[in-house]
Amino acid sequence: MSELQPNKTILRLELPTDPRWVNIAEKNIEEILVDHAYCEQKAATSAISLIVKYPDKTRLVEELTDLVAEEWSHFERVLEQLKKRGYGLGRNRPDEYVVQLSKHIRKGDKRERQLMDHLLVNALIEARSCERFKLLWKNIQDEELQKFYYELMVSEAGHYVSFVKLAKEYMPADIVDARFKELLQIESEIIRNLEPRPDRMH
Repeated sequence: MSELQPNKTILRLELPTDPRWVNIAEKNIEEILVDHAYCEQKAATSAISLIVKYPDKTRLVEELTDLVAEEWSHFERVLEQLKKRGYGLGRNRPDEYVVQLSKHIRKGDKRERQLMDHLLVNALIEARSCERFKLLWKNIQDEELQKFYYELMVSEAGHYVSFVKLAKEYMPADIVDARFKELLQIESEIIRNLEPRPDRMH
């Protein structure tokens, strides 16, 4: 996915991040790195949960196994950035963005529809992370972190695409597209109602 350059058309996000966020983030880089580390850990854990829940989905197991390894390597790389700057991992904080978005994964529906919702919610989280990594790459002054966030931006764009493709592996494309459109609108409302925080990646 190294050639994939994320933009509004690819990511399909309906509401861009408040421009104030990147300024807040740069002034609180320790908190952002700590939150980012936990985001990578949670991304790996979420993918493992899907593998455990859907072991019969061969394509999903294969793709998400690779994704877990990559997300965990990102976690390790964020830890390296923290260590270089003399920071510790710090405590985990609830991610209100992910909590609110996950509430829209439908319960009690058919197994394939639940899987579709899980995959599309993961795709949205990756898309928003990708958008914010792009903001950090383009706007922060720290050259090492610029390069770091460029590399992660490209990787997250690939993960976003993979989750959407997996959803279409197990459900008809028109149903996936319709549901993703609904979730994009929900995601934009969540972003609109969340205040930019100095200690959060999302």
